[in-house]
Amino acid sequence: MITATDLLALLPLIALSAVAVIVMLAIAVHRNHRLAFLLTVAGILISLITVPLVSDLVPRLITPLVLVDRYALVFTVMAYAAGLVAAVLCWEYFRVREGHQEEVYLLILTALLGAGVLAAAHHFASFFLGLEILSVSLFALIAYPLRENRALEAGIKYLVLSGVASAFLLFGMALVYAETGTMEFAVLGGRPGTFPSVIGTILILVAVGFKLSLVPFHLWTADVYQGAPAPITALLATVSKGSVFILLLRYGLESGVFRVPVVGVLLALIAVVSMLVGNFLALRQNNVKRILAYSSIGHMGYLLVAPVAANVVGGNLAAEALLVYLAAYFAMTLAAFGVVTVMSPADREAEELDDYTGLFWTRPWLATVFSVALLSLAGIPLTAGFIGKFYLFTAGSHGALWMLLGALIIGSGLGLYYYIRIVFQMAQAPAALQARPKARPVGAHLVLAILLLLIFGLGVYPAPFIDLLHPEINVPKQSAAQQ
Repeated sequence: MITATDLLALLPLIALSAVAVIVMLAIAVHRNHRLAFLLTVAGILISLITVPLVSDLVPRLITPLVLVDRYALVFTVMAYAAGLVAAVLCWEYFRVREGHQEEVYLLILTALLGAGVLAAAHHFASFFLGLEILSVSLFALIAYPLRENRALEAGIKYLVLSGVASAFLLFGMALVYAETGTMEFAVLGGRPGTFPSVIGTILILVAVGFKLSLVPFHLWTADVYQGAPAPITALLATVSKGSVFILLLRYGLESGVFRVPVVGVLLALIAVVSMLVGNFLALRQNNVKRILAYSSIGHMGYLLVAPVAANVVGGNLAAEALLVYLAAYFAMTLAAFGVVTVMSPADREAEELDDYTGLFWTRPWLATVFSVALLSLAGIPLTAGFIGKFYLFTAGSHGALWMLLGALIIGSGLGLYYYIRIVFQMAQAPAALQARPKARPVGAHLVLAILLLLIFGLGVYPAPFIDLLHPEINVPKQSAAQQ
């Protein structure tokens, strides 16, 4: 039986659900782009405020489906903050374009809701439900500019491949359930190494690989990144992938599948290949969004170091390393796509390298933010990316994962080349000085300034943020129903 305390622990998810309903009703009553945007921003802020109110109640298992703990709450704050940034960028992006844009904000809210459910998932049912809420929202967001053929193409590709991934996921869950007789992560640890369980786990990892665009399940990434609107690409690259990683670490630790040798070897192999292939494919790209797409494949490989090392270094250290790197990755990726959004005129997107030639001369502020974000993605010291990679390197060294760390170093070196290539393009003297835009997107520039401070803040003085983390993946022995 769910108690009042259980409902209070779910307040961040309940508040966001209520906001989504309010925005939907507001759209049905009166279409107004500004109203939908303001309601969305206010609702996300209110949902963020509820997180400290429930921090003293965790960890709490609410039915066998949802486990609200510090680990889930920290990521919920990161996801909601990223959704807030995406909403501001969508306001600047869509207000100069034709058509009804209000539903974008509703879909952002439902995507955040799916990410929140994934972060707290403790059962196959909540795992699948959260993933589908997130994915269905992203289908529509990616294809939202219906008048653009490439957006529709990107949406269809993501829809088809997500459907394939869901099929693998359900088949894997069915095999694991048939062998163990349970769908609770913490109870699966009884027989994680039996043959049907291993095959089911591999199928689940295939589905996760599709969602995270890990090699060899990465072929959709560049096309979808390029075809989707820039603010939606930012949401896809951060909240979507981050929530699946959060779920992957919890599932692996609580179910015990990381202790199965074949699973550990498979994850390590996928991590190495993703680091190297993602960075190699980015070397010869001339499209900024495709460069960032292939770069994200490499970063997902870096992040796999934490789950692979979890059994050796402990779940809490692995979770802390994962969250620190995700926080850095969120800030620098949102900053990079924020610049692409501000640079994009109403009739097209500024995504080719030539569009950024001489940016230091024409729009120095945007060039500075973009350069810092790129250098942080490369892992240059004094930036958040360096701290994130340092944490992953520490976890990997404690676990003696020297092959993964070698691939991380090589991938970071390759990434430095194509990141510096973009910076060099912006530093070149332009053929002709471009006229500055009359209308300056104040909201987007404010967001970029905050992201720039976060990148430097996490890189120069990360201690206050890290002190807030120290996540613990808790597994209560009894569910609320049993109590």
